[in-house]
Amino acid sequence: MKTTLLNIGFGNAVVEERVIAVITPSSASGKRLREEARENNLLVDATHGRKTRSIIIMDSNHIILSAMQPETLSNRLSSSSDN
Repeated sequence: MKTTLLNIGFGNAVVEERVIAVITPSSASGKRLREEARENNLLVDATHGRKTRSIIIMDSNHIILSAMQPETLSNRLSSSSDN
C-alpha cells in the first residue's frame, strides 16, 4: 500500500488516507473540537502563526489546524484520489 501525503501548507503534510474530514473553524462543532483536542493534547497547530482557515480531523482523533482554505484541501484530496 502506497502512502500519499497531503500538503496542508508551509511544508507540512498529513497522510491522506487518515483524514476523516476538513471543516471550517468558525462552526460551533469546529470550535468545540479544537478546545477538546487542546485539553486532551491532541491538537496540532500547523498554521505557523497565520489565521486558522481549516480544521482537519484525523482517524487518530488528532485535530490539525491549517492556514489553507477547506476548499483547497478538499480539491487536493479529490484530485489525488482521481489518479
